[in-house]
Amino acid sequence: MPETVVPAQLPLDLSRRPGFSRDDLVVTAANAAAVSLIDRWPDWPSAVVVIAGPAGSGKSHLAAVWQERANALGVAPGAIGAEAIAGAASRPILIDGIGDQLLAPADEDALFHLINAVREAGGHLLLTSRRFPAAWRVALPDLASRLKAATIVEIAEPDD
Repeated sequence: MPETVVPAQLPLDLSRRPGFSRDDLVVTAANAAAVSLIDRWPDWPSAVVVIAGPAGSGKSHLAAVWQERANALGVAPGAIGAEAIAGAASRPILIDGIGDQLLAPADEDALFHLINAVREAGGHLLLTSRRFPAAWRVALPDLASRLKAATIVEIAEPDD
């Protein structure tokens, strides 16, 4: 009796990796204003832009699209320091998720100086947050004033 040969199975990686390119972005009424603003860069209405909306709404995707397009320096919310402030003179800055937790006093001071550096250099700063800056409970009056002057765009939960 001939031996039965069982073909070997080839494992296929069919997992879906998240796409963070502009081509992967689906534009709907929920995100149209934020997408339009990202697409208009560097022609922004102000040096500082905040995109605010709920978790899963696409803030980080938009931030990644802008970061690539603008060659922006990504800075972690709790790591705003001299390097980021000095870098504001040469390239745009992105801080993804900054208002999601209370800012420590040192972070408030650093963000204040970063915003000033961006404005003085004629640069751009993109901040994303689940909350609007008015809800960040900023204690530093000068920082609160700078945030009030920022362009704020709301992004809603994804729709159909």
